[in-house]
Amino acid sequence: MKKDYYEILGVAKNATAQEIKKAYRSLALKLHPDRVPEAEKKEAEHKFKEMSEAYGVLSDPQKRQMYDQYGHAGIDQQYTSEDIFRGADFSDVFEGVDLGNIFGQIFGESDLGDIFGGGGGRGRRSQRSRRGRDIEYEVEIPLEEACRGVSRKITIPRHEHCAACNGSGAKPGSKMQTCGQCGGRGQVVMSSGFFRMQQTCSACGGRGQTITEFCPECQGRGQVRVTRKIDVNIPAGVDNTSRLRVSGQGEVGSAGAGDLYLYIRVLPHDVFERDGNNIHMRLPVSFVKAALGAEVSVPTLNGSVAMKVPAGTQSGKVFRLKGKGMPDVHGGSHGDQYVHVMIHVPERLNAEQKKLLEKFAEISGEDIGPSGESISEKIKKVFK
Repeated sequence: MKKDYYEILGVAKNATAQEIKKAYRSLALKLHPDRVPEAEKKEAEHKFKEMSEAYGVLSDPQKRQMYDQYGHAGIDQQYTSEDIFRGADFSDVFEGVDLGNIFGQIFGESDLGDIFGGGGGRGRRSQRSRRGRDIEYEVEIPLEEACRGVSRKITIPRHEHCAACNGSGAKPGSKMQTCGQCGGRGQVVMSSGFFRMQQTCSACGGRGQTITEFCPECQGRGQVRVTRKIDVNIPAGVDNTSRLRVSGQGEVGSAGAGDLYLYIRVLPHDVFERDGNNIHMRLPVSFVKAALGAEVSVPTLNGSVAMKVPAGTQSGKVFRLKGKGMPDVHGGSHGDQYVHVMIHVPERLNAEQKKLLEKFAEISGEDIGPSGESISEKIKKVFK
Protein backbone atom coordinates (compact mmCIF):
# COMPACT_ATOMS: atom_id res chain seq x y z
CA MET A 1 0.00 0.00 0.00
CA LYS A 2 1.11 3.59 -0.67
CA LYS A 3 2.49 5.63 2.21
CA ASP A 4 0.66 8.70 3.47
CA TYR A 5 1.82 11.78 1.53
CA TYR A 6 2.11 13.92 4.67
CA GLU A 7 4.20 11.22 6.34
CA ILE A 8 6.53 11.02 3.32
CA LEU A 9 7.29 14.75 3.50
CA GLY A 10 7.32 14.77 7.30
CA VAL A 11 4.71 17.51 7.68
CA ALA A 12 1.45 17.81 9.59
CA LYS A 13 -1.89 17.50 7.80
CA ASN A 14 -2.56 21.19 8.46
CA ALA A 15 0.83 22.27 7.08
CA THR A 16 0.90 25.46 4.99
CA ALA A 17 1.94 25.48 1.33
CA GLN A 18 5.23 27.12 2.33
CA GLU A 19 5.94 24.43 4.93
CA ILE A 20 5.26 21.70 2.36
CA LYS A 21 7.57 23.38 -0.17
CA LYS A 22 10.32 23.81 2.43
CA ALA A 23 10.08 20.15 3.51
CA TYR A 24 10.25 18.92 -0.10
CA ARG A 25 13.26 21.09 -0.94
CA SER A 26 15.11 19.93 2.19
CA LEU A 27 14.50 16.25 1.44
CA ALA A 28 15.44 16.58 -2.24
CA LEU A 29 18.75 18.26 -1.50
CA LYS A 30 19.66 15.41 0.86
CA LEU A 31 19.40 13.04 -2.10
CA HIS A 32 22.01 14.89 -4.18
CA PRO A 33 24.30 12.30 -5.86
CA ASP A 34 27.34 13.80 -4.16
CA ARG A 35 25.73 13.24 -0.76
CA VAL A 36 24.46 9.70 -1.27
CA PRO A 37 26.82 6.68 -1.09
CA GLU A 38 26.89 4.52 -4.19
CA ALA A 39 25.19 1.63 -2.40
CA GLU A 40 22.24 3.85 -1.43
CA LYS A 41 21.56 5.50 -4.81
CA LYS A 42 18.87 3.03 -5.87
CA GLU A 43 16.97 3.59 -2.62
CA ALA A 44 17.45 7.35 -3.04
CA GLU A 45 15.84 7.19 -6.49
CA HIS A 46 12.79 5.42 -5.07
CA LYS A 47 12.48 7.91 -2.21
CA PHE A 48 12.81 10.88 -4.53
CA LYS A 49 10.07 9.71 -6.88
CA GLU A 50 7.88 8.94 -3.86
CA MET A 51 8.29 12.38 -2.29
CA SER A 52 7.96 14.16 -5.67
CA GLU A 53 4.59 12.50 -6.10
CA ALA A 54 3.62 13.57 -2.58
CA TYR A 55 4.66 17.17 -3.33
CA GLY A 56 2.87 17.10 -6.69
CA VAL A 57 -0.39 16.35 -4.86
CA LEU A 58 -0.02 18.41 -1.68
CA SER A 59 1.27 21.54 -3.44
CA ASP A 60 -1.84 21.68 -5.64
CA PRO A 61 -4.91 22.89 -3.64
CA GLN A 62 -7.41 20.92 -5.72
CA LYS A 63 -5.45 17.67 -5.59
CA ARG A 64 -4.73 18.15 -1.89
CA GLN A 65 -8.44 18.58 -1.12
CA MET A 66 -9.23 15.43 -3.10
CA TYR A 67 -6.50 13.49 -1.22
CA ASP A 68 -7.63 14.77 2.20
CA GLN A 69 -11.19 13.65 1.49
CA TYR A 70 -10.69 10.36 -0.35
CA GLY A 71 -7.03 9.38 0.14
CA HIS A 72 -5.00 7.61 -2.56
CA ALA A 73 -8.14 6.10 -4.10
CA GLY A 74 -9.48 9.56 -4.96
CA ILE A 75 -6.18 10.66 -6.55
CA ASP A 76 -5.74 7.44 -8.55
CA GLN A 77 -9.24 7.64 -9.97
CA GLN A 78 -9.00 11.29 -11.02
CA TYR A 79 -5.37 11.73 -12.14
CA THR A 80 -2.78 9.88 -14.19
CA SER A 81 0.89 9.86 -13.13
CA GLU A 82 1.54 12.84 -15.42
CA ASP A 83 -1.50 14.75 -14.16
CA ILE A 84 -0.20 14.52 -10.59
CA PHE A 85 2.78 16.72 -11.46
CA ARG A 86 1.01 19.01 -13.91
CA GLY A 87 0.10 22.23 -12.10
CA ALA A 88 2.54 21.66 -9.25
CA ASP A 89 4.98 24.57 -8.88
CA PHE A 90 8.45 23.00 -8.93
CA SER A 91 10.08 26.01 -10.58
CA ASP A 92 10.78 28.15 -7.52
CA VAL A 93 11.35 25.28 -5.11
CA PHE A 94 14.98 25.02 -6.24
CA GLU A 95 15.61 28.59 -7.35
CA GLY A 96 19.35 29.20 -7.53
CA VAL A 97 20.16 25.47 -7.42
CA ASP A 98 21.46 23.37 -10.34
CA LEU A 99 18.34 21.21 -10.43
CA GLY A 100 19.33 19.43 -13.64
CA ASN A 101 22.51 18.26 -11.94
CA ILE A 102 20.56 16.87 -8.99
CA PHE A 103 17.85 15.10 -10.94
CA GLY A 104 19.94 14.18 -13.94
CA GLN A 105 22.63 12.41 -11.91
CA ILE A 106 20.14 10.47 -9.81
CA PHE A 107 17.69 9.45 -12.49
CA GLY A 108 19.22 10.22 -15.86
CA GLU A 109 18.12 12.95 -18.23
CA SER A 110 15.48 10.78 -19.88
CA ASP A 111 13.62 10.20 -16.63
CA LEU A 112 13.01 13.84 -15.74
CA GLY A 113 9.79 13.75 -17.75
CA ASP A 114 8.46 11.08 -15.42
CA ILE A 115 9.17 13.22 -12.40
CA PHE A 116 7.51 16.36 -13.70
CA GLY A 117 4.88 14.85 -15.97
CA GLY A 118 6.98 15.55 -19.06
CA GLY A 119 9.94 17.71 -20.03
CA GLY A 120 13.52 17.52 -18.87
CA GLY A 121 14.95 15.98 -22.04
CA ARG A 122 16.84 17.83 -24.76
CA GLY A 123 15.19 19.11 -27.94
CA ARG A 124 12.00 17.67 -29.32
CA ARG A 125 10.51 14.90 -27.24
CA SER A 126 8.29 12.29 -28.82
CA GLN A 127 5.30 11.05 -26.88
CA ARG A 128 6.59 8.42 -24.56
CA SER A 129 5.42 4.83 -24.38
CA ARG A 130 4.10 4.11 -20.93
CA ARG A 131 3.04 1.01 -19.14
CA GLY A 132 -0.49 1.14 -17.75
CA ARG A 133 -1.12 2.03 -14.12
CA ASP A 134 -1.26 -0.75 -11.53
CA ILE A 135 -4.59 -1.31 -9.78
CA GLU A 136 -5.10 -2.17 -6.10
CA TYR A 137 -8.16 -4.09 -4.96
CA GLU A 138 -9.25 -5.50 -1.59
CA VAL A 139 -10.82 -8.96 -1.45
CA GLU A 140 -12.70 -10.18 1.63
CA ILE A 141 -12.83 -13.93 2.23
CA PRO A 142 -14.03 -16.08 5.17
CA LEU A 143 -11.50 -18.04 7.22
CA GLU A 144 -12.62 -21.36 5.70
CA GLU A 145 -11.75 -20.14 2.18
CA ALA A 146 -8.43 -18.77 3.41
CA CYS A 147 -7.71 -22.25 4.76
CA ARG A 148 -8.42 -24.24 1.60
CA GLY A 149 -7.88 -21.60 -1.12
CA VAL A 150 -10.54 -20.34 -3.48
CA SER A 151 -11.18 -19.09 -7.02
CA ARG A 152 -13.02 -15.78 -7.24
CA LYS A 153 -14.48 -13.72 -10.07
CA ILE A 154 -13.96 -10.06 -9.24
CA THR A 155 -15.18 -6.95 -11.05
CA ILE A 156 -12.49 -4.36 -11.80
CA PRO A 157 -13.11 -0.87 -13.25
CA ARG A 158 -10.12 0.30 -15.30
CA HIS A 159 -9.04 2.50 -18.22
CA GLU A 160 -8.27 0.95 -21.60
CA HIS A 161 -7.39 2.31 -25.03
CA CYS A 162 -10.39 3.67 -26.92
CA ALA A 163 -11.04 1.17 -29.68
CA ALA A 164 -12.67 3.80 -31.91
CA CYS A 165 -9.58 6.05 -32.21
CA ASN A 166 -6.92 3.48 -31.22
CA GLY A 167 -5.95 5.67 -28.27
CA SER A 168 -5.12 8.81 -30.27
CA GLY A 169 -8.08 10.84 -29.00
CA ALA A 170 -8.77 12.11 -32.52
CA LYS A 171 -11.91 11.42 -34.50
CA PRO A 172 -11.18 8.68 -37.06
CA GLY A 173 -10.40 10.30 -40.45
CA SER A 174 -9.68 13.74 -38.97
CA LYS A 175 -6.34 15.60 -39.31
CA MET A 176 -3.93 16.82 -36.62
CA GLN A 177 -2.44 20.33 -36.66
CA THR A 178 0.86 21.73 -35.38
CA CYS A 179 0.61 22.93 -31.78
CA GLY A 180 0.58 26.70 -31.62
CA GLN A 181 1.97 26.83 -28.08
CA CYS A 182 5.18 24.85 -28.59
CA GLY A 183 5.53 25.14 -32.37
CA GLY A 184 5.51 21.38 -32.81
CA ARG A 185 8.44 20.77 -30.43
CA GLY A 186 6.30 19.12 -27.77
CA GLN A 187 8.06 21.09 -25.02
CA VAL A 188 8.18 24.57 -23.56
CA VAL A 189 10.92 26.17 -21.47
CA MET A 190 10.11 27.51 -18.02
CA SER A 191 12.51 29.77 -16.15
CA SER A 192 12.67 31.37 -12.74
CA GLY A 193 15.78 33.18 -11.56
CA PHE A 194 18.78 30.95 -12.29
CA PHE A 195 16.55 27.97 -12.89
CA ARG A 196 15.55 26.78 -16.37
CA MET A 197 13.65 23.60 -17.17
CA GLN A 198 12.05 22.08 -20.22
CA GLN A 199 8.54 20.86 -19.60
CA THR A 200 5.99 18.95 -21.64
CA CYS A 201 3.69 21.30 -23.50
CA SER A 202 0.35 21.29 -21.69
CA ALA A 203 -1.55 22.14 -24.87
CA CYS A 204 -0.49 19.07 -26.89
CA GLY A 205 0.74 16.73 -24.15
CA GLY A 206 4.19 16.46 -25.77
CA ARG A 207 2.97 15.28 -29.18
CA GLY A 208 3.72 18.52 -31.01
CA GLN A 209 0.30 18.31 -32.62
CA THR A 210 -3.19 19.08 -31.44
CA ILE A 211 -6.47 17.38 -32.24
CA THR A 212 -8.83 19.20 -34.58
CA GLU A 213 -11.79 16.90 -33.98
CA PHE A 214 -12.17 14.85 -30.82
CA CYS A 215 -13.15 11.21 -30.90
CA PRO A 216 -16.85 11.02 -29.99
CA GLU A 217 -16.33 7.82 -27.99
CA CYS A 218 -13.64 9.05 -25.58
CA GLN A 219 -14.03 12.85 -26.01
CA GLY A 220 -10.36 13.16 -26.94
CA ARG A 221 -8.91 11.38 -23.92
CA GLY A 222 -7.76 8.33 -25.89
CA GLN A 223 -9.00 6.08 -23.09
CA VAL A 224 -12.35 4.80 -21.91
CA ARG A 225 -13.35 3.45 -18.54
CA VAL A 226 -14.59 -0.13 -18.68
CA THR A 227 -15.54 -2.80 -16.18
CA ARG A 228 -13.92 -6.22 -16.51
CA LYS A 229 -14.67 -9.48 -14.70
CA ILE A 230 -11.45 -11.28 -13.84
CA ASP A 231 -10.93 -14.80 -12.46
CA VAL A 232 -8.33 -14.90 -9.68
CA ASN A 233 -6.97 -17.83 -7.68
CA ILE A 234 -6.39 -17.15 -3.99
CA PRO A 235 -3.97 -19.73 -2.54
CA ALA A 236 -4.55 -21.61 0.72
CA GLY A 237 -3.03 -20.00 3.81
CA VAL A 238 -3.42 -16.32 2.91
CA ASP A 239 -3.69 -13.84 5.77
CA ASN A 240 -4.45 -10.14 6.21
CA THR A 241 -0.81 -9.34 5.34
CA SER A 242 -1.02 -11.15 1.98
CA ARG A 243 -0.71 -9.25 -1.30
CA LEU A 244 -1.26 -11.13 -4.55
CA ARG A 245 -0.05 -9.90 -7.94
CA VAL A 246 -2.06 -10.69 -11.07
CA SER A 247 0.20 -9.81 -14.00
CA GLY A 248 -1.17 -7.74 -16.85
CA GLN A 249 -4.60 -7.07 -15.35
CA GLY A 250 -4.06 -3.40 -14.50
CA GLU A 251 -4.88 -0.44 -16.68
CA VAL A 252 -3.74 -0.48 -20.30
CA GLY A 253 -0.99 1.87 -21.52
CA SER A 254 0.87 2.32 -24.81
CA ALA A 255 3.69 0.05 -23.55
CA GLY A 256 1.40 -2.64 -22.14
CA ALA A 257 -0.87 -3.23 -19.19
CA GLY A 258 -0.03 -2.70 -15.54
CA ASP A 259 -0.62 -5.30 -12.86
CA LEU A 260 -3.49 -5.97 -10.47
CA TYR A 261 -2.58 -6.21 -6.77
CA LEU A 262 -5.05 -7.97 -4.51
CA TYR A 263 -4.96 -7.16 -0.79
CA ILE A 264 -6.56 -9.97 1.20
CA ARG A 265 -8.80 -9.34 4.20
CA VAL A 266 -9.74 -12.50 6.11
CA LEU A 267 -13.04 -11.96 7.94
CA PRO A 268 -13.32 -12.69 11.69
CA HIS A 269 -14.81 -16.09 12.58
CA ASP A 270 -17.47 -16.86 15.18
CA VAL A 271 -15.65 -19.93 16.53
CA PHE A 272 -12.00 -19.81 15.50
CA GLU A 273 -9.35 -17.22 16.22
CA ARG A 274 -6.23 -17.17 14.05
CA ASP A 275 -2.70 -16.64 15.35
CA GLY A 276 -0.31 -16.93 12.42
CA ASN A 277 -0.84 -20.45 11.11
CA ASN A 278 -2.29 -21.66 14.44
CA ILE A 279 -5.98 -21.72 15.33
CA HIS A 280 -7.50 -21.24 18.79
CA MET A 281 -11.03 -22.07 19.92
CA ARG A 282 -13.05 -22.43 23.13
CA LEU A 283 -14.86 -25.76 23.60
CA PRO A 284 -17.72 -26.02 26.11
CA VAL A 285 -17.55 -29.35 28.01
CA SER A 286 -20.10 -30.44 30.62
CA PHE A 287 -18.76 -30.80 34.16
CA VAL A 288 -19.85 -34.46 34.12
CA LYS A 289 -17.65 -35.26 31.10
CA ALA A 290 -14.82 -33.19 32.51
CA ALA A 291 -15.04 -35.05 35.83
CA LEU A 292 -15.50 -38.57 34.48
CA GLY A 293 -13.57 -38.23 31.20
CA ALA A 294 -15.09 -38.61 27.73
CA GLU A 295 -14.50 -38.46 24.00
CA VAL A 296 -15.89 -35.27 22.50
CA SER A 297 -16.37 -33.98 18.95
CA VAL A 298 -14.26 -30.91 18.13
CA PRO A 299 -14.94 -28.70 15.05
CA THR A 300 -11.95 -27.80 12.87
CA LEU A 301 -11.63 -25.89 9.61
CA ASN A 302 -11.64 -29.23 7.79
CA GLY A 303 -14.48 -31.00 9.58
CA SER A 304 -15.01 -32.40 13.09
CA VAL A 305 -12.53 -34.71 14.84
CA ALA A 306 -12.76 -36.79 18.03
CA MET A 307 -10.73 -35.66 21.03
CA LYS A 308 -10.29 -37.43 24.36
CA VAL A 309 -10.96 -35.38 27.48
CA PRO A 310 -9.22 -37.06 30.45
CA ALA A 311 -11.06 -37.47 33.77
CA GLY A 312 -10.56 -34.52 36.07
CA THR A 313 -10.01 -31.96 33.27
CA GLN A 314 -10.17 -28.44 34.65
CA SER A 315 -11.64 -25.36 33.01
CA GLY A 316 -9.00 -23.53 30.96
CA LYS A 317 -7.06 -26.68 30.08
CA VAL A 318 -5.60 -26.43 26.55
CA PHE A 319 -5.28 -29.39 24.17
CA ARG A 320 -3.32 -29.32 20.92
CA LEU A 321 -4.58 -30.89 17.71
CA LYS A 322 -1.42 -31.22 15.64
CA GLY A 323 -1.65 -30.15 12.01
CA LYS A 324 -5.26 -28.93 12.27
CA GLY A 325 -4.40 -25.26 11.85
CA MET A 326 -3.86 -23.16 8.70
CA PRO A 327 -1.63 -24.29 5.84
CA ASP A 328 1.49 -22.25 5.16
CA VAL A 329 0.86 -19.98 2.16
CA HIS A 330 4.38 -20.71 0.90
CA GLY A 331 3.80 -24.45 0.89
CA GLY A 332 5.16 -25.39 4.31
CA SER A 333 3.51 -27.50 7.01
CA HIS A 334 0.15 -26.79 8.63
CA GLY A 335 -0.15 -25.02 11.95
CA ASP A 336 -1.92 -26.55 14.98
CA GLN A 337 -5.33 -26.07 16.55
CA TYR A 338 -5.45 -25.26 20.27
CA VAL A 339 -8.64 -26.24 22.09
CA HIS A 340 -9.35 -24.28 25.28
CA VAL A 341 -11.74 -26.30 27.49
CA MET A 342 -14.48 -24.27 29.16
CA ILE A 343 -16.54 -26.21 31.75
CA HIS A 344 -20.23 -25.75 31.10
CA VAL A 345 -22.45 -25.58 34.18
CA PRO A 346 -26.19 -26.14 33.63
CA GLU A 347 -28.30 -23.09 34.36
CA ARG A 348 -31.35 -25.08 35.43
CA LEU A 349 -31.58 -28.37 37.39
CA ASN A 350 -34.66 -30.55 37.75
CA ALA A 351 -35.55 -32.11 41.10
CA GLU A 352 -33.74 -35.40 40.43
CA GLN A 353 -30.56 -33.68 39.25
CA LYS A 354 -30.58 -31.39 42.24
CA LYS A 355 -31.07 -34.33 44.62
CA LEU A 356 -28.15 -36.26 43.08
CA LEU A 357 -25.86 -33.25 43.29
CA GLU A 358 -26.81 -32.65 46.90
CA LYS A 359 -25.95 -36.29 47.58
CA PHE A 360 -22.61 -35.76 45.81
CA ALA A 361 -21.94 -32.72 47.97
CA GLU A 362 -22.81 -34.70 51.12
CA ILE A 363 -20.42 -37.52 50.19
CA SER A 364 -17.72 -34.96 49.38
CA GLY A 365 -18.18 -33.30 52.79
CA GLU A 366 -19.43 -30.07 51.26
CA ASP A 367 -22.37 -28.20 52.74
CA ILE A 368 -24.55 -25.48 51.30
CA GLY A 369 -23.13 -22.89 53.68
CA PRO A 370 -24.62 -20.17 55.88
CA SER A 371 -25.44 -17.93 52.97
CA GLY A 372 -28.35 -20.18 52.03
CA GLU A 373 -27.10 -20.72 48.51
CA SER A 374 -28.45 -23.72 46.70
CA ILE A 375 -26.07 -26.54 45.88
CA SER A 376 -26.41 -25.82 42.15
CA GLU A 377 -25.36 -22.20 42.69
CA LYS A 378 -22.35 -23.37 44.72
CA ILE A 379 -21.34 -25.75 41.93
CA LYS A 380 -21.63 -23.01 39.32
CA LYS A 381 -19.25 -20.81 41.32
CA VAL A 382 -16.76 -23.64 41.80
CA PHE A 383 -16.58 -24.48 38.11
CA LYS A 384 -16.48 -20.87 36.98
